[in-house]
Amino acid sequence: MTETTADMAKRARATGRASVSARAQPQPRHGEKDAARLDAPHVERAPGAVASTGCAASRAASGGAGAAGMSLPAAQARTESYYDSLEAETFYAHLWGGEDLHIGIFDGTDDIRTASDNTIAAMLARLPQLGPTAQVLDMGAGYGGAMRMVVGRTGCRATCLNLSRRQNARNLCKIEEAGLQSLITVRHGMFEDVPAPDGQFDVVWSQDAFLHSDRRYAVLREAWRVLRPGGDLIFTDPMQVDGADPSALQAVYDRLNLDSLGSPGFYRATAEAIGFTCLAQDDMTGHLRTTYARVRDALWDHHAMLLTEGASADWLDRMATGLETWVKAADAGQLAWGIQHFRKPKA
Repeated sequence: MTETTADMAKRARATGRASVSARAQPQPRHGEKDAARLDAPHVERAPGAVASTGCAASRAASGGAGAAGMSLPAAQARTESYYDSLEAETFYAHLWGGEDLHIGIFDGTDDIRTASDNTIAAMLARLPQLGPTAQVLDMGAGYGGAMRMVVGRTGCRATCLNLSRRQNARNLCKIEEAGLQSLITVRHGMFEDVPAPDGQFDVVWSQDAFLHSDRRYAVLREAWRVLRPGGDLIFTDPMQVDGADPSALQAVYDRLNLDSLGSPGFYRATAEAIGFTCLAQDDMTGHLRTTYARVRDALWDHHAMLLTEGASADWLDRMATGLETWVKAADAGQLAWGIQHFRKPKA
């Protein structure tokens, strides 16, 4: 069952938990089989969106992996379990600043938090002007920082769809702190089967989340379904280059429980087969390399603090190795990253 923020609030009141966790976490990842695999896992559709409930409900709302009776496919269950772990929460909330956990654009800055905001701003600049009647869906919203910025700048309405309860809890708290409860909705669910009616959104947005899915065709198909004619799909994703050597990326696949990454060619061919028009595919791969290197360095700079906050030495060592794996794959020319922009034609 997909859980709405109203359900989160009910569980919060039932358990009597009234404070929010100050930290949050990310989402694991899984492999993609191929574009011909069209089956998407079923999510029971919730009856409509509701406004965020805020900090008072957020700790209980986070629950545990698999809470509220939601049955997840294996890949999604791994993702939820990873990002709902205390160690992942500690790492991502502290080193990425607790607003989001996405790849940044480091033009004119060395700061991870500022670079992350730069990516959001660059994506927003590509879109038609949004206003109070526009609706945006963020697939894999994490801590929700992108939608808080977009809504704050444009006055549009946004839905944050995300699998991690801990991240959703932090997002609820941040939404309340920003006074955006009436404009941003948080939904717990999977982007392979979006709990929304056809044609609801003007924009489908995502940052560095589609690699988590083992059904990427289904993700793009769902984006098409929930977009209005003339709507935009804009996203970033860590990708392998077209024609990548799988053996050179095996350490990345193993690290993330993947058997592949998407590629620019895959996303373009798949999106166009569904019916999208490709507007832009920017090569900004250097920023992927910089992000992982900066986060790796920050891990060692703040190692003692992360241990104090709940991360184990073994977990941090494995994370450092994983970050270095991304850096080496980028240096070997096997990775790609950049803003991908598609549009659903008007009827």
